[in-house]
Amino acid sequence: MTNMTLSIPEPLFERMKAMKEMRWSEIARQAFENKIRENDIEESLLKKSKITAKDIEEISSKIKREVAQDLG
Repeated sequence: MTNMTLSIPEPLFERMKAMKEMRWSEIARQAFENKIRENDIEESLLKKSKITAKDIEEISSKIKREVAQDLG
């Protein structure tokens, strides 16, 4: 198994140290696996989709305009 070094903010580290029973490397490994699984699902869906990057940008712009109008 490969080792990895992570940088985390000091306040978070202090809170983690207080939770001695936690297996942080296992929690991190599971988080990495979950993120990769989510990415694989997204890629699978995108391969089957006929929507283009331009379509996504247009939809995103419309949503942002609507939200801005609602907030404005």
